[in-house]
Amino acid sequence: MARVKLIQKDQAAPEIKELFQQIEDNGARIMNFYRVVANSPGVARSAIKLGNSLISRTELSPKLRELTIMRIAKLCDCEYEWVQHTPVALQSGLTQAQLDVIGSWNESDAFSQEERAILSYVDEVAKNVSVTDETFHAVRRYLDERQIVELTLAIGWWGMLARLFVPLEVEVDEQSASSTCDLVGRRDIRKS
Repeated sequence: MARVKLIQKDQAAPEIKELFQQIEDNGARIMNFYRVVANSPGVARSAIKLGNSLISRTELSPKLRELTIMRIAKLCDCEYEWVQHTPVALQSGLTQAQLDVIGSWNESDAFSQEERAILSYVDEVAKNVSVTDETFHAVRRYLDERQIVELTLAIGWWGMLARLFVPLEVEVDEQSASSTCDLVGRRDIRKS
């Protein structure tokens, strides 16, 4: 059971009721992430908008985004992110074999050179904040500056979410996301 109230639509402040209605009208489900951030009405809309933008409005490929999310989920032992994003990760091109070994990716041959560069970068940013020149140059071989910024934002965002879900013991939704549309709705999803 979550350590904070998961705000339900009928209990919500007026601005949260309106936000939840907009989410539903757009075809997305009201997930526990939304219910948790609804405890802070002044932040909820912006938090949801940022997360949705990182899913639907970036040039970083969905596969690399989901690789990042799954590695963060593993590093932070965040069941919520792991369960919500597994179907999306598989749909985005990751394999079950990759997900099975992502905890020890550097000992596996399941990842391409590009994916290994991304995973090294994710690990260094998540664990150390700073990255070595070698790691940065490896990522730069595959991503342009915009994509590097988006990758770094994704690491920070899903790392922050893990730091919300884990200490507050947010339960996994009864029905996990099966696609990016479940997460963000029917908006213009450029690369999903």
